[in-house]
Amino acid sequence: MRATGRGPVLSIANRLALLFGVITLGVIAVVYVYVVPQLESSLRSQRLQTLAATAKNSYAQVRSDVVNGADVRELNRDVRAAADAASARVTLLTINRTPEGLQSVPVSDSTSQIKLDLDFAVALDAATSGKVATGSEAGDAGRVAEAAVPIRYKHTVGAVVVFSDPLADVEANVTLIRKRILTAGLIALIGALLAGYWVARALSRRVKRLEVAAGRVARGDFGARFPVDSADELGQLALALDRMQRQLAELDSARKRFIATASHELRTPIFSLGGFLELLADEDLDEETRRSFVQEIREQVDRLGKLATDLLDLSRLEAGSLELRAERTDVTDIARMVAGEFAPAAAQRSSQLELDLPNGPLEATCDPERLAQIMRILIDNALRHTPNRTSVVVSASRNGGGVRMAVQDAGPGIKRAEIERVFEPFYTSDDQRGAGLGLAIARELAERMHGRLAAASIPGRTTFSLELPE
Repeated sequence: MRATGRGPVLSIANRLALLFGVITLGVIAVVYVYVVPQLESSLRSQRLQTLAATAKNSYAQVRSDVVNGADVRELNRDVRAAADAASARVTLLTINRTPEGLQSVPVSDSTSQIKLDLDFAVALDAATSGKVATGSEAGDAGRVAEAAVPIRYKHTVGAVVVFSDPLADVEANVTLIRKRILTAGLIALIGALLAGYWVARALSRRVKRLEVAAGRVARGDFGARFPVDSADELGQLALALDRMQRQLAELDSARKRFIATASHELRTPIFSLGGFLELLADEDLDEETRRSFVQEIREQVDRLGKLATDLLDLSRLEAGSLELRAERTDVTDIARMVAGEFAPAAAQRSSQLELDLPNGPLEATCDPERLAQIMRILIDNALRHTPNRTSVVVSASRNGGGVRMAVQDAGPGIKRAEIERVFEPFYTSDDQRGAGLGLAIARELAERMHGRLAAASIPGRTTFSLELPE
């Protein structure tokens, strides 16, 4: 069922492009909001440190004039000389102490201004701490950096020299950097959107090829192949889908063979039953022939019943719906019980059913009912393929960390090329009648109990062995 209401905005290409754009935009925002203010603060701090160092090196003559009480003309001259040496504006302020607190009064300024356009708050900071103070304030021409150096005389700070320098160049540099970041960010954003869309389109095309191949497989076209065009995650997905497609093809082929073989196996006894029933309708049959036909019908009905049961068991095993109940089980009891069930059949064939079991109990972890089913299949298979008046040996022994049970017959043996095929459904290695499902069911049951069923054969002796965990 296809999703409806999806527009191109929700396509993979657009979503990835949008994601790349959002990430790029986020990076630009972080740079703009975090880096630029930090840069501006760093540049201002550096300018203040430089101005403070310059002030300490340039205020000595002004200090001497204040301490020695030089006249105004000499003081103004030295203030302007200090400004020229420092390449900054220099302002001398006296500190007055009043009941309301400290007050700064301008005495001399390198610009010859009597009324100052700045408050010089750093002057009071320097007078209070007795140390060099730095700061900035907004003036008529923009923000100004300030460094105030206290001048002590008569054991107290009596004056402060303030060196000030416009921060216009710092602000201009920060503004330029902001513009450069925005411009570069816009270019990066456009590039990210285009690159994201291009990458997403390429991925979408690869996904679309996989989707087309998957659609063909869903319609039953198992000749479709999933293109593996790289070793990345999509390439690995294509490999996995291709392996899945091959397995589905094998399963489909096996299913068709299974249905064809099962139909054939069912059709043969049904046609046989129909033929015998038509013959029984003949009123001229003698009693002995009639009994013979009835016996054949009974055998065909038994064959159909066994085939139906085997098909049901096999389908339940393949569907995983057959529950097994694992418990500690004495396998010698199971072997004796099943062997006793086949004693009449062995006697009818003049065969001997021998037991080679230990005296004491021999326990394994398994489902006792399913173990008995496996042993019935193996003993029945041995009796059917063993010549009359020969022996079938059922044995059990400890094998390393587990238990080994075996059924050995004296039949003609199985060809080496067919030794593994005997466990395939519907496979029979001779012309004897049988559905060929028993050994397939036995092996599946053994594996479900974490065991292993194997066959070994030489002319005159065939052994089916079952290994179970202890």
